[in-house]
Amino acid sequence: MKKIYSDDELFCNNEQKAYSGDAGCVDFLLGGIGTGNVSLGARGNLTTWQIFNQPGQMNRMPYTFFSIWMKQDGGEAISRVLESKLNPPFNRSQGFFRNEVAGLPRFDSSVMTTKYPFVNIEFQDEEIPVQISLEAYTPFIPLNAKDSGIPGAYLNYKVKNTTKENIEISIAGSMNNAVGFEGYNNFSFMKHAGDRENEYRSDDVIRGIMYTGKNFSDKHITWGNMALSTTEKEEYITKKPLWYQGQWTDGGEDFWQDFSTDGRLNNESIYDQVGSNWAEKSDFSFLHFTDKIGSLCITQTLKPGEEKVFPFILSWYFPNRPKMWIELDKDKQDIVDGNYDVTKNYYATLFEDAWNVASYLAGNADRLYDESAKFAHAFFDTTLPGYILEAAADNITVMRSPTCFRIENGDFLGWEGVDDALGCGPGNCTHVWNYAQSVAVLFPELEQSMRRIEFVDEIRDDGYMPFRAYTPFDLPQWEMTPAADGQLGCIIRLYREWVISGNDSLIKECWNGVKKTLDYTLKVWDCDEDGVLEQPQHVTYDTELYGISSMATSIYIAALTAAAEMAEFMECDDLADRYRKLAADGAGKLDKVSWNGEFYEQVLDNVNAYRYQYGKGCLSDQLLGQYMAFNAQLGYILPEEHVKKAVQSVFEYNFVEKAKKNVHAERAYILNDEKGLTPCTWPNGGKPIFPFVYYGEVWTGIEYEVAALLVRTDQVNEALTIVKALRDRQDGFKRNPFSENESGYYYTRAMASWAVYEALLGYHYDMRKQEQSFEPKLNEDHFDGFWCNGRQWGVVHQRKDNDGTLYQTTEVLYDAVKM
Repeated sequence: MKKIYSDDELFCNNEQKAYSGDAGCVDFLLGGIGTGNVSLGARGNLTTWQIFNQPGQMNRMPYTFFSIWMKQDGGEAISRVLESKLNPPFNRSQGFFRNEVAGLPRFDSSVMTTKYPFVNIEFQDEEIPVQISLEAYTPFIPLNAKDSGIPGAYLNYKVKNTTKENIEISIAGSMNNAVGFEGYNNFSFMKHAGDRENEYRSDDVIRGIMYTGKNFSDKHITWGNMALSTTEKEEYITKKPLWYQGQWTDGGEDFWQDFSTDGRLNNESIYDQVGSNWAEKSDFSFLHFTDKIGSLCITQTLKPGEEKVFPFILSWYFPNRPKMWIELDKDKQDIVDGNYDVTKNYYATLFEDAWNVASYLAGNADRLYDESAKFAHAFFDTTLPGYILEAAADNITVMRSPTCFRIENGDFLGWEGVDDALGCGPGNCTHVWNYAQSVAVLFPELEQSMRRIEFVDEIRDDGYMPFRAYTPFDLPQWEMTPAADGQLGCIIRLYREWVISGNDSLIKECWNGVKKTLDYTLKVWDCDEDGVLEQPQHVTYDTELYGISSMATSIYIAALTAAAEMAEFMECDDLADRYRKLAADGAGKLDKVSWNGEFYEQVLDNVNAYRYQYGKGCLSDQLLGQYMAFNAQLGYILPEEHVKKAVQSVFEYNFVEKAKKNVHAERAYILNDEKGLTPCTWPNGGKPIFPFVYYGEVWTGIEYEVAALLVRTDQVNEALTIVKALRDRQDGFKRNPFSENESGYYYTRAMASWAVYEALLGYHYDMRKQEQSFEPKLNEDHFDGFWCNGRQWGVVHQRKDNDGTLYQTTEVLYDAVKM
């Protein structure tokens, strides 16, 4: 192979990246599966708020931050916003908005580290006499979708007194009431439906501020409530449930004066002063302080050397999910005009309001922490390179981003990705979800709901399956050319779900849909019944491929192989025989007509008779069906030696060492001297006049697909090279490490990263037979690794005895059946 990285770089330890406060692209997502999320930046700042049932990448919350006050015995009081300093650029037309409180003092620097689902931030400042850090997380427990789907987060500030004197410490959290949120006005002030109210509450479990609304419809998508609470005792708490509602910046000025004076908050501020005449006569929003901010403060005294935790819980409850896919401007206008029906978020069936959410988080804090920490320790103690673990873990955030959600009947739904204010690619797009592996392994019940939608709800009597699901919202079905790769891929993924979980009832529910799909295939795509797709095939490149393509046909062969096993289970032996024969015939013919000695070509008489083909090109996706077969534990569906050579050729020809040498007129995802794997090249010539429109782009999902194939075929160095190049690009300065973008942020295809992890683990399993095995591809003499099947998760240890014998032990850390 061409050597891109040194061995030290490729075979590094499992240490994770650290992000300094000036890593301005970092947005770590807090929030559960299907709950929306709040993001935490590398400075310790709460950044993006996407909790309002539609994408909102630019949503910012006014006056929402944490702050610290400290006073050493005999010393001067010091106050800071609990964030590091703001980063350039500063060239705004009116400076920073007042609701960003940029004029308040901050820490000199900060460093963020993560071990998903935990994020830690250490704050540094030469003038500060204590050590301060934040640990924040939302519970994440594989195989427990409910406790991994909580609309809230813990934010625990840890303070250690490193001096020889007592120090009094106060930490205050301030948050805006965003109930009824309807965007921003031209002065960037939040707009709201109805009225908002803040109320301090206290009970046996938690104390804090409840943020509610009134005088608007309970069907509004931002109807609901929020809470900022703590488990701290009442005696250590002061509060200001509602900042002073004066003019201009009065509320912010009053809060900071109140807090910085003595580290405590007055419940209410009253002023008897003559105000601005202009403000009294004008309704300009900037003249009036109308944001409903509430602050909650905890005060403690720390002895020398003592460390204490200041615990906060952030929770939200916005139950109304629009029964529609918000993809176009007209959809967004329908939301503005109120022209929509609603369903409920799944979490609304588990909780009554944000206070109930916070009570659950508080009451179950030890268990939720322990089980989340068990996962984090097991996964990040895996003896694989840190960038491999990072790739798998950081893309878990996709399922907990606005890309994915869960409605009241338990159905799990997803976009392809999301844009700033709209979704991108609605309806569980089948040809994109072909690549994703994370959800299927970590939360099988969620992927199983998707298979039921496809094979029970969406498929028509004639076997046509829309590749975008609209029936979960009781909408008319998507009318579009069916996607051959997506529809046939659903069969492989159904089989995968069966192998992961051993759930026989799922196959029984979906079997008729499988038969309909293959009958449809033989009528529409494989009319001569030779096991090869030859009629036009719509695929994930948003176009049709003509002639024979190994990309689509390999999926067909894998689908037939999977369907044969399902037919046998359903006691349809004739069908099983038929499917196996078609698969064998198809594999033989594909190899005969498409294999060129190095890779599989598209077979087409005149490639320029049709736009958007690839012809004699070396397609990175040429073995997509083989990749899916490996993920489904089906083994090789094409000749092993050809699979190995083909994926070797993909790396040799399609890995780009410098983006500036990858010339194309498509969207650009890598730039300048960055490295990456492009979807197609033409090493032997024959490039079409107009190749398929994404040929020069770089999609991380395809990169992970190829990396997984390379590992499965024992080409580990090449696989590591691809993943390292990819994750080097997601460095926090140029791109967000927790969002690999394609057609939108938090793109679904990136969850193929888990397939690379499983391949390096050498993990094989079949829960139908209660079997699993491991064959680690790295550090074989001393290997530790996290594993997860549909029933349990834990760790595997492999060691070498003095006589050279390898032995393994497995440890179960979580048993979903017992739970």
